Amino acid sequence: MTRPWFAADLETAATFWRILRRDGVTLGFTSHDRDLWFDGVLHRASPGMVPSSIRKCADFEPDSAEVRGSLSHEAIDSADLAAGRFDGAQVRIGLVDWDSLERDVLYAGTIGAITEEDGAFSADLISRKAELHRDPTPRTSPTCRAVFCGPGCNLNPWKFTREFRLAAVDAGANTVRFAETLDAALYAGGTLRWMDGPQAGLTIGAIGGDTTGGLLLDTPIDTGIAPGTPALLREGCAHTLGTCAHRFGNAVNFRGEPHLPGNDMLTRYPDPIQ
Repeated sequence: MTRPWFAADLETAATFWRILRRDGVTLGFTSHDRDLWFDGVLHRASPGMVPSSIRKCADFEPDSAEVRGSLSHEAIDSADLAAGRFDGAQVRIGLVDWDSLERDVLYAGTIGAITEEDGAFSADLISRKAELHRDPTPRTSPTCRAVFCGPGCNLNPWKFTREFRLAAVDAGANTVRFAETLDAALYAGGTLRWMDGPQAGLTIGAIGGDTTGGLLLDTPIDTGIAPGTPALLREGCAHTLGTCAHRFGNAVNFRGEPHLPGNDMLTRYPDPIQ
């Protein structure tokens, strides 16, 4: 820490918490009675939103914390929670001197389970030490384990990403059609990221095409998205060796064992000699 806290009889200290959502939005809050600006983020006064006690330990057990608050604040509402805008968001909780703006981060993690009841929400926070419990050893699989255009795959994601503009939405079928012609088969298993509108910044999975030339999505579409809204579409990958080699020319980075015998070998019997 940069300074000892609560060492004097009178302290100008307040708590702050910062939420970094995956859609690129950063929200800051403080228990102080006025807004505070530091680290390039406006931390809004929100006395009704408080972090619980933070438990930190020196061993490998994950630290625990929880945030509770009211949905009355304009920055957090039930629609955004239901849309998943806060799922997996990064969280920083700390102390700030509201006079000198000295601050210390006491907890860093991500948002886990979120519950909502009677106009209030509660969010469990997952410590970064939880990553130490993940098994780093990969498991054998006939398909590629790497995320398309991610680490291990090593392809340039922008080479397989194009911008399209929305032409129409079919909310009943959960499909979208674009003004430009696209091969829906290329984007099966890929992603769509809205660049504007009520779902701006959200990344949605693409399942495949339909008979009308639309693209079927795996997340409910907001009917308020207007025609002409731009979206970034990234192609999908079947994660097979054939797709990797012939479509992308990337077999050297294939992270799978397509020729490894499976468990069905245990049930096979030798053919009798005729």
